Amino acid sequence: MDYYKELLGLIDEQERWRANCINMIASENVTSKAVQRAVASDFGHRYAEGLLGGEVNGVHIFERFYQGTRVFDRVEHLAMKLSKESFHAEHANVVPISGAVSNLVTYKALAKYGDKITGLSIPSGGHISHTKVSAAGFLSLQEVAYPFDNEEMNIDVDAAKKMVLEEKPKIMIFGGSLFLFPHPLREFREIADQIGASIMYDAAHVLGLIAGGKFQDPMTEGADVMTASTHKTFPGPQGGVILCKNKHKKRIDNAAFPGLMSNHHLHHVAGYAIALAEMKEYGKAYATQTIKNAKALASSLHELGFNVLCEHKGFTESHQVVADVSKIGGGTKIAEEFEKANIIINKNLLPWDNLEKTANPSGIRIGTQEMTKMGMKETDMKEIAGLMKKIAIDGMSPEKVKKDVIELRKNYQKVQYCFDQ
Repeated sequence: MDYYKELLGLIDEQERWRANCINMIASENVTSKAVQRAVASDFGHRYAEGLLGGEVNGVHIFERFYQGTRVFDRVEHLAMKLSKESFHAEHANVVPISGAVSNLVTYKALAKYGDKITGLSIPSGGHISHTKVSAAGFLSLQEVAYPFDNEEMNIDVDAAKKMVLEEKPKIMIFGGSLFLFPHPLREFREIADQIGASIMYDAAHVLGLIAGGKFQDPMTEGADVMTASTHKTFPGPQGGVILCKNKHKKRIDNAAFPGLMSNHHLHHVAGYAIALAEMKEYGKAYATQTIKNAKALASSLHELGFNVLCEHKGFTESHQVVADVSKIGGGTKIAEEFEKANIIINKNLLPWDNLEKTANPSGIRIGTQEMTKMGMKETDMKEIAGLMKKIAIDGMSPEKVKKDVIELRKNYQKVQYCFDQ
């Protein structure tokens, strides 16, 4: 009983605290009550081993190994249908339980041990699952980093084309974790066909912006496979999804089940399906405001003296804002000081950092998607920038700024852009 009370108390403490924070981690979001209802439903108790089959006379066939799935089968069908519609894909697999697992499924399906893959280096924005330190390492894949243009914060297309032709990777990865601008997919489609490579687009961070039609459309721009998390700019429960062309369907499905997973998380699939339905209704407005907020925050921070990257390109076209804070203490110091004031961001390596700087990298990464989801607009971003300046540049005590943070957050306590309204 004592442990029970302690744990419930910790849950209450977490919810009280984060309801009083400006939450700007670029990989987090909040879900609607409708999504939470799905995640807390009976589906969380159940198994549905197997995959959706084809159609016979318009009736969907389900290849399950357990009984009791007749209701969930319809939920999964809707999740797949809405995914294909939302992301212009020929096939959707909702089995993966995270974005990193989605990547691992894709590697297993489209590569073999020892094959080469190309993607961004970690300092240039590549996710750890694109490298040997994480998912790619399980298959002993050889990673080769794209040449990167630090000024443009994007792949150097000409140098990367030359490198790809020389290295002949099996999978060419686009997308990343530090992700300000769309990646050049169309430019690499012909080369991928020439060398027999598959193009994989990791949309974990920008899936919600893609669903809202406000970033890029990977499946029509040349991607063979699009992997994603379902909980960053996309406001669903934590999980993963894979979209692909029909020619890869069988290999992707087999790699997901039984290759890497047994039962998938049925309650998360249900919550993801509801979030897809919400995004069909509200996604364009939400994605538009998220990017407007990111641009407003970046511009305000720049005007207040922060070294925000890519001023010449309007700072960002995504939910992310990135600043080099190496001259005012470094990413770790700034992120920790902000947290004391209830402003939650993360430190981040920048392209000119080496991995040894992980403990105190040059950058900070700020995401606007969650606060947008709570209803904030451009004027709020300007106010947040001012609060950040007080701490990072003016040297004001975070505890003093915290009062203003809590006061600002009081006005934003209800999730927007969803059916709860």
